Amino acid sequence: MHELAICNALIGQLEKVAREQNAVKIVALVVRIGPLSGVESDLLQRAYLVASQGSVAESADLVLKLMPIRVYCRDCGTESDAVINRLICADCGGWKTRLISGDELLLERVELERE
Repeated sequence: MHELAICNALIGQLEKVAREQNAVKIVALVVRIGPLSGVESDLLQRAYLVASQGSVAESADLVLKLMPIRVYCRDCGTESDAVINRLICADCGGWKTRLISGDELLLERVELERE
């Protein structure tokens, strides 16, 4: 379950942010996750509960923002939604697309509590 390893790394980041900002605890955090990231959101949520025990983020709310798969079409210049294993343009049906979003796993926001 690599979600636990991801959460352990996330807790390390949160501990560093808390130290740098002189925070006593993390209140909430928002993580953006795309369906092509290779991470299962349910498993990440459960792994976070285990990884955060005894840390500055132990009681923090983890908010997962599920991101859509979006592509840019090099043929017609359109941005559109796509689905896993079918990254084609929704406008012209072209296959020459570039992924815009959907593969991310990003710490978007951290809410801190200071003394």
